[in-house]
Amino acid sequence: MSDANRTQMLTDPHRTVMGAPPSADPNKTIMGTAPTLNATQTIKPVQCPVCKTFNPVGVMFCVECGLIFDRALPGDAFGAPTVILPCLVDEAGREHALRPGPNVIGRQGDVLIEDGRVSRRHAQVISEGDALYVEDLGSTNGTSLNDAAVTAGERTHIQSGDKISVGGYLLVLSLPGESAKTAMGLSGRTAAIAAAPTVETAAAWLEGGDLKFRLHDGTNTFGRKADNDVQISDPYVSGRHGTIEVTAEGVFLTDTGSTNGTLLNEARLEPNRRTQIGPDDIIKLGGLELRVRGAKEPA
Repeated sequence: MSDANRTQMLTDPHRTVMGAPPSADPNKTIMGTAPTLNATQTIKPVQCPVCKTFNPVGVMFCVECGLIFDRALPGDAFGAPTVILPCLVDEAGREHALRPGPNVIGRQGDVLIEDGRVSRRHAQVISEGDALYVEDLGSTNGTSLNDAAVTAGERTHIQSGDKISVGGYLLVLSLPGESAKTAMGLSGRTAAIAAAPTVETAAAWLEGGDLKFRLHDGTNTFGRKADNDVQISDPYVSGRHGTIEVTAEGVFLTDTGSTNGTLLNEARLEPNRRTQIGPDDIIKLGGLELRVRGAKEPA
């Protein structure tokens, strides 16, 4: 028999009822812990088969020439040779591939240049067959070819090594295979040389792991491009990364404004600051560790 004076506990339909914890679902993805900042992560950049630019991991198209990677063929597909495009090399040593047809240079162009002296659509390089032309597009600060002004709206033929200035920003045309081309004599006769060749004695050596590079007296440029005194083929090394000077006063290292920087004994060098180094100092470029050996002691 119910007591009318007794408080009755009613069930609240809006109250959250705490039940037993759910059992583990074997089909459910379990999120693990994120990698620590102290863990070394090994990544491999993606190299474009057309313009040979190293791209960040995970991109679907080349940041330089726009090639879509999931449609790209390897260099030896069906026995065909790798296609190498002509390019413009800027002041930082960065290569801008030139595709067939017009290539607009500017702050909003195919060849993108973030410089206040350059117009949005400053000039264009036109690739037609085996010929290349430069044309000014009515820019504010003008375009010059080998220090000669280019008339707006008129095409001017260009060739390997030509220097194109867009508003004062310098670009150099580089054609594939030009650096490896063998110069042919004007006749079939063997030309006599004036003196016997001599073997240059190294002033010092840049060494690390399996790498060993000869250093001469004076300034030695180093970087990824072939026209450096020391060519280091590593994706984390800039086209023109820095210099090593071998002098009577000692050896000096300078980073010339590289993208990924230079470490000396784990300390990052300031760009364009000349720093004296010794044989035990470790130069770090990306994942490479190098030392300068064999240099004479300062007088």
